[in-house]
Amino acid sequence: MRIAQIAPLFEAVPPLRYGGTERVVHWLTEELVAQGHDVTLFAAGDSHTSAKLVPVRAKAERFQPNFEVNAAPYARMIELVARQAGEFDVLHAHIDFHPFSVFSRLGVPYVTTLHGRLDQAWIPGIYGLFPTAPLVSISDSQRAPMPGLGWAATILHGMPRDLLRPVAASQDYFAFLGRISPEKGILQAIEIAKSCGVRLKIAAKIGEEDRAFHEAQVRPLLDAGAAEYVGEIDDAGKPGFLSGARALLFPIDWPEPFGLVMIEAFACGCPVIAFRRGSVPEVIEDGLTGFIVDDVAGAIAACARLGELDRARIRSRFETRWTGRRMADDYLALYERLIRAS
Repeated sequence: MRIAQIAPLFEAVPPLRYGGTERVVHWLTEELVAQGHDVTLFAAGDSHTSAKLVPVRAKAERFQPNFEVNAAPYARMIELVARQAGEFDVLHAHIDFHPFSVFSRLGVPYVTTLHGRLDQAWIPGIYGLFPTAPLVSISDSQRAPMPGLGWAATILHGMPRDLLRPVAASQDYFAFLGRISPEKGILQAIEIAKSCGVRLKIAAKIGEEDRAFHEAQVRPLLDAGAAEYVGEIDDAGKPGFLSGARALLFPIDWPEPFGLVMIEAFACGCPVIAFRRGSVPEVIEDGLTGFIVDDVAGAIAACARLGELDRARIRSRFETRWTGRRMADDYLALYERLIRAS
């Protein structure tokens, strides 16, 4: 099958450190290539891929000081794809609403995976114009604010089976992984760990949009010794970080569309304690791969039950449910349906 993968330009594919969507695009692309498909990746030029790379711009936005606010790079990307559209059996975009107007007129099967939240005020005004555009949700909960769109499938993320594996470690701290921001629950994670008398290690990105929050509310807690900030870590650092944790704390305060860090933890046999928000009930098997709780008090109580969980079984469930091969197979089945329908 001839497949175009169209990635965001915020990070390289794969990202050097933090970056969920671009990481998933990379895993999907590599698995499709490994299965023998002819894949072209439209992405930032500092990407690394086994597919054919079409560099839309030299570097990802994170490393470009003047990313155009008028979205010119995405207009360029869409035009480059459109000019080659006849060479593909299916176009698979990961750039939100940007391609709808052009792709709907090309006569080539296309689909867009939505990776973000859909409960913001501006969403209906643009998505409502394209109610039949074929979409993939990354959890059923993601669809809730806009149930009437052209949902073609829900395909949960997966990752390479052997990218992260458990390693021998003492499990003497709690882990927080991802991004420091109010909605990711960093303050709640610090509170949970402190109440349990356990160290919290934080491996997270501090984005410019969240720097004021970090300086005002998080840094004083770190300076007081309430938690340890270890900085962003890459995939090489995750097995040791997650294997050494009693649990990953995921006390989110927003409708998380998926939450990639949860399955990264499972890959390392690390249980997850998470608030019941967004995709969490679709990802965590309560009492098996972690605990789903409603508040800080519930998380503190769950921490006392971690001995009930079998870390080897958590890894086994990862291999059953969360591999990149399963994700790619799900997408291939969808591509075939779209091609037949066209």
